[in-house]
Amino acid sequence: MKNYEFSPLGDSGVIVKLGDVIVQRTHEIVVMFTDYLQENPFPGMMEIVPGFTTVAVYYDPIILAQQSLHELMPYESVLAILDQMFQELTVTRKAQPRLVEIPVCYGGSLGPDLDIVAQQNSLTREEVIAIHSSAGYLVYMIGFAPGFPYLGGMDERLATPRRSSPRLSIPKGSVGIGGSQTGIYSIETPGGWQIIGRTPLSLFQPNESQPSLLRAGDKVCFRPISEQEYEYEVGKKVFP
Repeated sequence: MKNYEFSPLGDSGVIVKLGDVIVQRTHEIVVMFTDYLQENPFPGMMEIVPGFTTVAVYYDPIILAQQSLHELMPYESVLAILDQMFQELTVTRKAQPRLVEIPVCYGGSLGPDLDIVAQQNSLTREEVIAIHSSAGYLVYMIGFAPGFPYLGGMDERLATPRRSSPRLSIPKGSVGIGGSQTGIYSIETPGGWQIIGRTPLSLFQPNESQPSLLRAGDKVCFRPISEQEYEYEVGKKVFP
C-alpha cells in the first residue's frame, strides 16, 4: 500500500493523508488503518482521530524518545513505525460495518424546517420524509460536537442551503440537512442546519465506556415514527 503521505501535527502528532476526495474507497482505507492501529498500538501512541480522508495519530514524544532506535527523533520514529504498519496492512481486508437504525419523528415542532426543505426542492412533506428515510447512509467521521456523525449518501433531491441565521440552540437528537449532507445533533448546540425531525435516541452518553452511539464506518438508516412514539421513547408519556 503506497498511496499515503505523512505530515507533522505539532510536536506530538502525525497526519496520515490517504486520499484527496471524499469517496467510499478512501473511507474504507481510513477505517481499516484506524482499526489496525487500535489493534496494534505502538509504545507512546495516545489517540487516533479518523477524518474524511485522513487519520491523525497523537503520541507522547518523551516515550518515543526513550523507545527510539538508531537515535531517531520521535517524529521520525513514528513515521518509521507507521510506514512499516502500512506494509503489513492488507488493503483487501474489509471492515464489517454495523447497521444502526435511527427512529425519527419528522416535521411539526420537532422538525420545524421540513416545509422549507420541501419548498426548496419542489417536493411535498411526505416526499421529503420518504426520500430521507429510504436511503442508506455511511458514517464518514465523528466531529463538530461529541458523537455528531457526518453522514454520506443523502439523495441530492434533498440538498438545501444552511439557514442564513443559525439558531442559538438546537436540541440534541435533531436531524438536519446542511447543503448536500445530513446529520444528527448529538448534544444541544448552536447550528445552522435545516431541522427536519428529531430522534429519541441519545447519540452521546459521556458516562458510558463507548460514549458515542455511532462510529466511523457504521451504516445508518432512518425509520419514521409518530409523535406519540417519540414521546413514549423519551418518557414524556406512556401509551394508553
